[in-house]
Formats: sequence, C-alpha cells, structure tokens
Amino acid sequence: MTTPPHEPLPDVWFTRDLPVLRAIARLVDSSEHGSSPYVLGAVVPASGLPKAEVIAATKALAAAGYIEPLTNHAGDIVRITAISAEARRLAGLWPTPQGEWDRLLEQLTARAAQAPTEVERQRWRAFADAATAVGPDDGALVMSALIGGYVPRRR
Repeated sequence: MTTPPHEPLPDVWFTRDLPVLRAIARLVDSSEHGSSPYVLGAVVPASGLPKAEVIAATKALAAAGYIEPLTNHAGDIVRITAISAEARRLAGLWPTPQGEWDRLLEQLTARAAQAPTEVERQRWRAFADAATAVGPDDGALVMSALIGGYVPRRR
C-alpha cells in the first residue's frame, strides 16, 4: 500500500529504526563482537527484523549521526564502529533527565508508602507532592543538572 503524495509517510522510528538502534547499542556495548558488530551477522538477528528493514534503518541512523558505520567499496554498511551519546540515551544505556525524574517520583512515592512511622510517611508524601508540583519540565532540568554534574551556585 502506498501513501498518497499529500499524506505524511508512515512512522518508521518506533517500528524499525529504534529497535535496530537498541540492538546495535546492546552489541556495541558488549565485548562479544569487539564492540563493532557486523550488520548482517549480528544486528539483523539481534533486532528480530528482516534484513531489508535493518539495512534501511542503519542507513537512516547513520544519516542522522546516531551510528558510525564502516562501509565497503560499494557504499554498503557492513559494520557499526560506534554510537553517539544521543543514541546511548535513546537506547536506554545512559539516563535521560525525564527518565531520572520519573524514577525520583517513583522512589518518593514508594518511600512514602513504606515509611515505618506516620511522621516519616508525611515527610515523604510532602516531598513527593512538592516534586510533583515542580512538574516534569522543571524536574527534567534539575535531573539534567544532576546527570551532567552541574550544581547551580547559591546566590
């Protein structure tokens, strides 16, 4: 089925590119393939997708700067030699500010629920309520500073 010219193309990020990126990230992060996996020998089976889709995904990921490919004389991608920092975040190898904010909120809620005394429970609930009130956007900024090692100066 083809897409009419006036319609947007179907999304391939979640169905093709991201699963291939995650497979590549797992392979590059492991030492099993010398951190430089072959597309056909390792990435195709690790992704679970057909060969043609993996090849299309690796081309798209390389064009976007997420992966560093090694090509043959014909220009075909044969190996992946590295992935970018953003690829590591997208694949889940490195934290994202949003993900860490969500983890903090989960921790605060869990600690409030499991506190041994009512006083402690109230303190953890107040902390969780304050964090929720800050909101995910400002919370992500705080987590970004923590992940990056930046601590704002006191005024």
